[in-house]
Amino acid sequence: MSKKPVRIGVVGYGFMGRTHSNAYSQLEHFFETEHVPVKQVICGRSGDKVKEFAEKWGYADTETDWRELVKRDDVDAIDICTPNNSHYDIALAAIENGKMILCEKPLALNGEQGLKMVEAIEAAGLPNLVWYNYRFLPAVTLAKQIVDRGDLGRIYHYRANFLQDWTMSEDLPQGGAALWRLDAASAGSGVTGDLLAHNIDCARWINGDIVSVSAMTETFIKERVHQDTGEVHPVTIDDACAFLARFENGSTAIFESTRYARGHKALKTFEINGHDKSLSWDLHDLNRLAYFDHDVPGETRGWSSVHVSDGDHPYTGNWWVPGLCLGYEHSFVHGAVEFMKSLDDPSAKKAFPDFRNALGTQYVCDAVLESAKTGQWVDVKRA
Repeated sequence: MSKKPVRIGVVGYGFMGRTHSNAYSQLEHFFETEHVPVKQVICGRSGDKVKEFAEKWGYADTETDWRELVKRDDVDAIDICTPNNSHYDIALAAIENGKMILCEKPLALNGEQGLKMVEAIEAAGLPNLVWYNYRFLPAVTLAKQIVDRGDLGRIYHYRANFLQDWTMSEDLPQGGAALWRLDAASAGSGVTGDLLAHNIDCARWINGDIVSVSAMTETFIKERVHQDTGEVHPVTIDDACAFLARFENGSTAIFESTRYARGHKALKTFEINGHDKSLSWDLHDLNRLAYFDHDVPGETRGWSSVHVSDGDHPYTGNWWVPGLCLGYEHSFVHGAVEFMKSLDDPSAKKAFPDFRNALGTQYVCDAVLESAKTGQWVDVKRA
């Protein structure tokens, strides 16, 4: 197969910069696509750190200003791995310079920004992806396939959570390179945009659009020292959020997320209850999908555990022999694969969230935050 290089410029060398770089490094070893990623340029603010990153991960060149990166003729796609408040500016500049975009989630700070990004990239006709990576884990993709076949029957309930405990110390500051998620100016929101956005994306992908929400949020520590100023500032992100939701298909949902669940580092689960069957998944055991089939005779009826590692399961046939496990990092490889496959055949149905799909998730997040402020049910805008 003749290969077509997609020269990628990545903005950001932190956690997401590493996960995406690993995905680009692994893709060709395990998947056959006509278009293949090339690690062309890594961009970050520190010249020394960005050069070190480039050497470690095999990037051909470096930049310290994303404004220069988006102008380069030797870059085809921009991968945005920066705090949320910079997604909008980088994306619009990349679009102006005719670049494809792969953007970290959430799409933007809010739906207003997100809509402008969608309109701009669709008007330019440029391929685009938003990195909602959990849907690319084999067990989650299998859940989607089972629901799409109608195996569950009529769906009644969807419930999901994402629990962490890393921000419970009152001594933890806000802002700066490592703790920007605690600063509303950089993050836009707290757990709603950071954690629940993942749950919402999976829910919308598997179970359809969310049409209305009723939410509550709480900020437990009201003030923190800001690393940029050294002074105490109010904390305006949501430390915890829980909301009820109604789906277009008539099913109901409960979502919960917090960074104050002592003992949980990343408990992310979902469960779907249908008339005939139910499904459940837990990030801590990400290769397994729990499955309940009411049609099984009573004496053997119960929850079963499917180890999603066989050759006919999503993605797994490209990796190891059946029974061996994949991890978090593989979700990003699969996302990159789906993007490259869409370039191979632009007419094929997209198997990943693009800007417009991610805008729908952004609108749910906006509605959740509005509902928490007003104490009222809020209808969700359509993307």
